[in-house]
Amino acid sequence: MRFAPPNPLRIADRASGLNSLSVRSHNERLVLSLLLQNEATTRLEIGEKTGLSAQTISVIVRSLEQEGLVVRGEAQKGRVGPPTTPLMLNSEGAYSVGVSVGYRNTHIVVVDFIGTVQHQHVMPHKTADTFDAPEALALAIRQAVASLSESRQARVAGVGLALPTPPMRSGPDHDVLHRYLETELGLPVFVQNDITAAAGGESLFGTARQLQDFLFFYLGARLHGRLVLNHQIYNGNSPLSYDVGVLALERSLPAGDPTAARLWEQHPAWPPMGPAFAVWQQACAESLIKSTQALLQFIELKTVLLSSFIPPEICSVLCKLVQQEIPSVNAVVGRTSAAPKAVGAASLPFSSRFMVN
Repeated sequence: MRFAPPNPLRIADRASGLNSLSVRSHNERLVLSLLLQNEATTRLEIGEKTGLSAQTISVIVRSLEQEGLVVRGEAQKGRVGPPTTPLMLNSEGAYSVGVSVGYRNTHIVVVDFIGTVQHQHVMPHKTADTFDAPEALALAIRQAVASLSESRQARVAGVGLALPTPPMRSGPDHDVLHRYLETELGLPVFVQNDITAAAGGESLFGTARQLQDFLFFYLGARLHGRLVLNHQIYNGNSPLSYDVGVLALERSLPAGDPTAARLWEQHPAWPPMGPAFAVWQQACAESLIKSTQALLQFIELKTVLLSSFIPPEICSVLCKLVQQEIPSVNAVVGRTSAAPKAVGAASLPFSSRFMVN
């Protein structure tokens, strides 16, 4: 199975770049890693952080520009010495498809090289916690790719597949699904745990882009957590989660309540749910607080990041409750909120194909 790295791999403050033409591909990855981590950077900064010579950097940048992966920004004047020209990723330089198989829906997105969603599609499951339509998924991915122009389709780097652990109750084995999609689509497919993928998406495209250490929570059917230290995502050996997610809220609603179905759909706001919602929100906040406090006994962290597909204002309230109880941390809402796990899945081909290993 083509298993993606657990997160967008970062280069150290001074990575060991090599100045031999025979390893230029590695050096290009160093430069692209810097650009994927930062909105813009200069040749001088690239040299400082990689140790590459100015001549090598010029050759690499020229090659990446010719390939359409990198563009130059406007020259920055007003500083001592000649104007500096920032380099940045070309948003149209590469595209990626992200697929997340969730509890009730499968989400498919297409993102450009800077993480902007260009296409989004939702495939509802016939029953909860089941997935048994790989043929339909392959068709939906083809349609997602077809939403791009012909020239952009040629720049699709691959498909990222975010899958739950343990697998769904029904459906193909993860390895079988991976091999089926690669054969059907003719594209490389990269697989990762869905929560880890969501954390990687926030690290590469979202709120955590400039964060080195943080505690990541994903609020879906259940509440899951990941620890990120020095840009590395730690999964743990257990699929531990907390039963305070959307599934718990759904169970607390009266039987036949039409609101239940809306919980799993993307809406700017949820309808009023009365006392059940207040009880659920408090239970969810308490789980976030207890998990964070337990970890802070061993590791000093400044940031807690909450990602979810639920309305952002609910996540904001949960973050405020966490911060009120633990003033030493900054609790923030993730930016890839439309379909966090799918966007995270879309980051996998970029991190696997363009960043240093």
